[in-house]
Amino acid sequence: MLHRFVDTDIDRVTRAVALRSGILSNDWTYDRHQHRKSQLLYSQRGILCCETANTVWLVPPGCALWIPGQLAHSARGAGLVECHCLYIEPSAAKSLPKTCCTISISPLIRELILRVAKLPECYPLGGREDRLVMTLLDELSDAPTSSLNLPMPREARLRRLAEMLIADPSAKTSFANWASALGMSERTLSRLLLQEIGMSFGRWRHQLHVILAVQRIASGESVKTVALELGYENASSFVNMFRKTLGKPPVRYLTEHRAILVSG
Repeated sequence: MLHRFVDTDIDRVTRAVALRSGILSNDWTYDRHQHRKSQLLYSQRGILCCETANTVWLVPPGCALWIPGQLAHSARGAGLVECHCLYIEPSAAKSLPKTCCTISISPLIRELILRVAKLPECYPLGGREDRLVMTLLDELSDAPTSSLNLPMPREARLRRLAEMLIADPSAKTSFANWASALGMSERTLSRLLLQEIGMSFGRWRHQLHVILAVQRIASGESVKTVALELGYENASSFVNMFRKTLGKPPVRYLTEHRAILVSG
């Protein structure tokens, strides 16, 4: 069953938070659009891909993306996706980020989202429902954020490659086989990647893995679990890749990142 969660009338809902939930079938997409309200896009199942300009933000299960109001974006899913979208009035989002970013979803925030999802669209003001919404906004304002994103190429074959990698980040396909699948030589693929996104295939793929890992570890998953699900033989090989990409291991990176947020 397919539910539409992008609503052209969402800006007319007269509450601090309006919510749309849906289970979306394979290969769904919503074209570029924007709305006055800010949006929290939370994935309960499946990977969401949201594109702004030439940048892709990936939202794995249990994670969320913050999209400020008036920011044009498109969205699509990899596989079956179950998601919740919170649309927040600018006046209620003053303590939330001013730019697009991912937000770590704690167990408390997750439960608050699921509870708010059951409220009527025009929930009563000044009562229990209103306090529940305000608690959710307070918790979101204190949640760790990350600005890691994936540069996206414009060239059609490279976009196909990006979509295949996002759909199956643990794939062990060799660079030569990727090039062959796209109908080009390894040299041509390397040259196009450098022209389009300014990085090698290996670095690009590591960036993808780091983005997915940071969000999932910040949301409570273990380094070992994330490493194995991304296709690494063990946690140490994944930690080495992470350190080479961001300059420090994942636990230290997240600890320091949270410390910066608290001190700021």
